[in-house]
Amino acid sequence: MREVRASRGQGRSPSRTGTLDLSRVMLLVYVLAALELACLFMQFSVMPYLSRRLGLDSVAFGYQQTIFGVLQLLGGPVFGRFADQRGARAAFTLSFLASSALYLLLAAACSPALPGVPLLFASRLPGALMHTLPAAQMAITDLSAPEERPAALGRLGLCFGVGVIFGSLLGGTLSSTCGIQCPVIVAFVVSLLGAVLSLTCIPTSTKGASARAQAALPGKPKASVFDLKAITCLLLQPGVLPVFLVKVICGFPSAVAWGGPARDNLGEGSRWSSLSRSPRPSPWHRDGHLTGGAGVGTTAQPRPLNPDPPPRPGLFMVMFSLISMDFFQLEAAQAGYLMSFFGVLQMVFQGLVIGWLSSRFSEGALLRASVLAFSVVGLAMALMANVFHLCLLMPGLVFSLCALNVVTDSMLTNAVSASDTGTMLGLCASVQPLTRTLGPTLGGLLYHRFGVPVFGHVQLAVNFLVLLVLWRQPVPPKMDKAW
Repeated sequence: MREVRASRGQGRSPSRTGTLDLSRVMLLVYVLAALELACLFMQFSVMPYLSRRLGLDSVAFGYQQTIFGVLQLLGGPVFGRFADQRGARAAFTLSFLASSALYLLLAAACSPALPGVPLLFASRLPGALMHTLPAAQMAITDLSAPEERPAALGRLGLCFGVGVIFGSLLGGTLSSTCGIQCPVIVAFVVSLLGAVLSLTCIPTSTKGASARAQAALPGKPKASVFDLKAITCLLLQPGVLPVFLVKVICGFPSAVAWGGPARDNLGEGSRWSSLSRSPRPSPWHRDGHLTGGAGVGTTAQPRPLNPDPPPRPGLFMVMFSLISMDFFQLEAAQAGYLMSFFGVLQMVFQGLVIGWLSSRFSEGALLRASVLAFSVVGLAMALMANVFHLCLLMPGLVFSLCALNVVTDSMLTNAVSASDTGTMLGLCASVQPLTRTLGPTLGGLLYHRFGVPVFGHVQLAVNFLVLLVLWRQPVPPKMDKAW
């Protein structure tokens, strides 16, 4: 497929053929995002069993999480700049090739004949380039008109739901029927298919002709992909830094990472879950044979370290596994049902509600509404006493998270030039691994010192202060791009 004709955001009236091309490309972008997320959740279903079979303890799990978070943090802005300079086709292809490398290393780690632990840690390295979701956000941003952008970005939440449902279902079914290595191999094949589709069907660039001309002005030296000064200069453009700070500060107390690619679910929650079980040493050896309990010499699947739901950077959500056991007294299955309810709400709000609201209210109004809802939910969180109270406040929490993520992404991409949307979305993507890296330590300290209500107090205080600032000094109106 050749380059997409003038995007709708450029204020031109595309022909019928151009409109069909735009629709097909956007549909393919959604499909690629769903494929990537399905592969990730197939990996999530395997990682607890594989890590336990390799004999890793909670400290090693923490090392994996930290390494992966740092790689995602460093790779996000650089990948976004690469996408701006080389185009959507190169960005999608690179991301899927990195995913293929990760799953290939995981498949090798499943083999008893190979050194499993080094390969497992080596599989985290390609994560620095696995940013399919930011690439999809960039393509959707380039191909949609500014007034349609929040709804278009919100529909990526439906891709998340599809990935969760089919990825988890396939991962569990394949690992139980065909072995632990099978889901990883399937994810590897699907990632290669995604790379082929990206290389053959995604246009070279989704940006308009004037945006490409602006990025390559005569006499203007072409900046390197690794030019950190050019990346950080985006934050100093008018209207960018205030919105970016709101995104970081408001989302930190209880954010959810729905577009972060390749997050490892053997994080802080899994460590707490493993420590809260019986103090007896694990009966599982690396070969998967039982040494006690079910009988010596029998073979079965190793028991995971309570596999977590989708990754959740942010103070309260990072500590949810521990809180669900200690405070709410939930079993692992019950906690899974609760997070499934969370996922369904996220699909509904992000895929349907946010788009409907964005067509009727301004982005500034939605941003203030999300911060206000965060404050109210924080007050309710400080007063909650049981899991029923949590279920009651969950819709407000999900609305706040979805509205904050979608609206701020839309406002930030509107505030920069069309040639810098990928870099801006890369910076936005780096917020999630940063929060995930800092969240477990800070959340653990607060929880053990003050208990569950402290998360509500922090969320109420932080968001109420931000709301006062937004009320007195509204975020500057969105800027029209220089096409």
